[in-house]
Amino acid sequence: MRRNIFKNNIHFWVILLHITLGILMTLPVVPKLYGISIVFLGIIFIVFNKNKNQEALLFSAYLVGAEVFLRMTSGIILYETGKYGILIFLFLGAWFGKNNNTPNVLFVFYLLFLLIGITFTTVPEGESLRKAIAFNLSGPFVLGAAAIYFYKRKISVDFLYKALKMMLLPIISMSSYLYFRTPSIDEIVFRSNANFQASGGFGPNQVATVLGLGVFVVAVFLLTKRKLSGFVIVDFFLLFYLLYRGLLTFSRGGMITAFVAFFAFTIFYSFYNKKATLYLKILMVVSIVGISVWIYISDITGGMLNNRYLGRNSYGIFRKDITSGRIDILKSQIDNFIENPILGIGVGNGKYERMYELKKITAASHNEIGRLMEEHGLVGILSLVLLLVSPIAIFSKVNYFQKAFLASFFLFWFLTISHSAMRIAFPSFIYGLSLITIKDD
Repeated sequence: MRRNIFKNNIHFWVILLHITLGILMTLPVVPKLYGISIVFLGIIFIVFNKNKNQEALLFSAYLVGAEVFLRMTSGIILYETGKYGILIFLFLGAWFGKNNNTPNVLFVFYLLFLLIGITFTTVPEGESLRKAIAFNLSGPFVLGAAAIYFYKRKISVDFLYKALKMMLLPIISMSSYLYFRTPSIDEIVFRSNANFQASGGFGPNQVATVLGLGVFVVAVFLLTKRKLSGFVIVDFFLLFYLLYRGLLTFSRGGMITAFVAFFAFTIFYSFYNKKATLYLKILMVVSIVGISVWIYISDITGGMLNNRYLGRNSYGIFRKDITSGRIDILKSQIDNFIENPILGIGVGNGKYERMYELKKITAASHNEIGRLMEEHGLVGILSLVLLLVSPIAIFSKVNYFQKAFLASFFLFWFLTISHSAMRIAFPSFIYGLSLITIKDD
């Protein structure tokens, strides 16, 4: 009987396969093959199936979850391969697939407004103009493409869960990879700043962002009693381990964003769900897991986790700036906006301005709102307004179950671009999902 349970449970075996993939990614050549396979298979499936089964959504979701993992393992040819791949998937999906959504001209204007700033872009000698533009605009262009593709696109509840799971699978692989690519806890020196050792030597901000996404997805599956692995104990272990890995990075933005998004989800889901007792039991167990992980990590890091999230230094003294220098960058962006209020200083120029302003420290923007204001001026602010209008309008017309998803997607986008700009494709893609029409199964 037990053998049949495992044999017939495809969900469990797919997750186990991705845990194994994380181990294989420690070998040479495998990361490149993995990255190429995602893009190649995505194009093949979308074109040959003509996007009948929303393959563009599924492969885009998978690539969103895999992007940071591929960067970490050098499994990509170009640094922005993840964003370019998603653009290709969505374009092919729109071209070959049946268009069941209504185009929104606001997002076309949003893309056109972005192009204005390119005309003012200048880079120092020896720097690449193409890279400067791609670094700053590839994310916003993916957002525009995702918004056009997903606006009022009808997606069933079951298929939405399937897309969330597709995002989660490569994140599970990444967490498996981190187990083999990070030192033991005893060898890591924890201080009150982001920890590169605990994030596999890659950027803690990006790693924590996708790990936070993974925590959110697993928690939503548990809360709504949907099948993830097919075994509740395995699902809780995944929640525990992803949260453990995310907190260990000491990068706050990704984990706090995941918590806020999940909190919003639970609020709206509680209005929808009539089984209050069952709901509270599940929520209580999820909360106990989270608190247990926090207490455990705080203990093994000598209380440094508490210092990190409370904005204290290694000695427990409150820092003057708890934003790790982001306030200084934002002040610089506001000054540049005041000096160039109409069209801004040009795409990518903010980084080079700060090379001279902040004692030659190169500081790219971590806040997309500040970047839009500084580099695009009033046109950038208008672009932001356009992005706020549509999801809010859709949100106001749907039921509480749909609100739970749309609100959490919107918050994921807004909070992620506030602490990590659009370094990765995730906030652009999740914004698109905040515009969908969720159909009842």
